[in-house]
Amino acid sequence: MAFRLSSGAFRNGEAMPKRYAQEGENLSPPLRWEDAPDETKSFALIVEDPDAPSGTCRHWAIYNIDAGANHLPEGVSAGEFAQAGNYAGRARYDGPKPPKGHGPHHYHFRLAALDVPSLEVRNDANALELWRAAEPHVLAEAEFVGTYETA
Repeated sequence: MAFRLSSGAFRNGEAMPKRYAQEGENLSPPLRWEDAPDETKSFALIVEDPDAPSGTCRHWAIYNIDAGANHLPEGVSAGEFAQAGNYAGRARYDGPKPPKGHGPHHYHFRLAALDVPSLEVRNDANALELWRAAEPHVLAEAEFVGTYETA
């Protein structure tokens, strides 16, 4: 079986509901995964928008998720899990907010199964630094994409 990531709030490749965007409630969507490798010792997640005008925008990075976990609930709050700084320097989820009239953006939720129980990164690490620290430890990666367009 392949390592898979999904959400009960929207399907892969479909539009994300407004409640998960900054113009809505700015809640992180619920996520669920299955068939992670047996050797998994922890998970790390990053959410990226490669369609941002200034280059890839990182909206969320969360790490040291317990190997026994198989989901993240809706509305994960800052401090609930270890989180790295997003594009705005905040260690939390900040949902979609593409420029008006820029068309739909694609938000890639990437979950990595890691071979270490925890990642050691600086307290002020940003999402990209976290992901680079995780890369040498990736056993498998699952991806799920949602789209969003500002009305």
